[in-house]
Amino acid sequence: MKRREFITLLGGAAAWPLAARAQQPAMPVIGFLDPASPDTFADHLRAFREGLKEIGYVEGDNVAISYRWADNQMDRLPELAADLVRRQVAVIATLAGGAFAAKAATTRIPIVFIVADDPVRLGLIASLARPGGNLTGINFLNAELTSKRLELLRELVPTASRIAVLVRPAGSFAEAPLRDMDLAARAMGLQIQIFNASTSREIDAVFESFARDRPDALFVSPDAFFRSRRMQLTHLATRHAIPATYALRDYAEAGGLMSYGASLTDAYRQIGSYAGRILKGAKPTELPVVQASKFELVINAQTARIIGLTIPNALLVAADEVIE
Repeated sequence: MKRREFITLLGGAAAWPLAARAQQPAMPVIGFLDPASPDTFADHLRAFREGLKEIGYVEGDNVAISYRWADNQMDRLPELAADLVRRQVAVIATLAGGAFAAKAATTRIPIVFIVADDPVRLGLIASLARPGGNLTGINFLNAELTSKRLELLRELVPTASRIAVLVRPAGSFAEAPLRDMDLAARAMGLQIQIFNASTSREIDAVFESFARDRPDALFVSPDAFFRSRRMQLTHLATRHAIPATYALRDYAEAGGLMSYGASLTDAYRQIGSYAGRILKGAKPTELPVVQASKFELVINAQTARIIGLTIPNALLVAADEVIE
């Protein structure tokens, strides 16, 4: 074989792997949109990746994840959602307010959400069984859990009659959910008083008002904003010695007295699984909205001691976890 022919043949062989790589399909990209920051939610991210793995997807191996964090600045969500749409991700996974931002940004890219209230009532989907459009996801049933949270709060503080309810005016826990709560409270002989807060300063102002007109207990509504301010909320409730109940275990872990609600970690695993199924070819319209099925009662016994509250034995026995 002549030298020139050998070099030409060798050059062609060296190009084979490059040609093969060029023919491989591009790795799909999931857009992950979260109202919070990644600092304190490592467990939730692990759960999301575990859900993907159940369907056969491993980050960095056969799927990429493009993260967008609002760092608790809700007004950034539309901009971040639009950025993911411009990137042409294959699916968007999001939480709470991110679902509305993503829905406004695209009618084409599938969206998998976690929301606390009824997504039909919120206008995200047509029905739980047949969502329609490009959205599906997980529903926390927090509105339906309101009565249970009130029952647990009354069991924790049997003498309570006036309950302060903290809500964010622009949040999902408003109007219909508040009417449901009012009906449940009346059935239990409880009086509720609504307090609004949309900023950290307004949260401080609410607790200052408690110093002048003290409620028997505090019910913090499920809202992504309040979750982002859980350290502030739990610290103020403890400082003012007000028994308080929250919707997620994150609050109890941050020093809150008691939390009862769906497992957010399990919900992240489920939307990871749904995102994986969509990458496999499933359509959002084919995936019914999943009702949360794992619920947790967490009690912080240390906080109870600090505020001088004795926890009934029945509650301690019923708790999924007691933080000492």
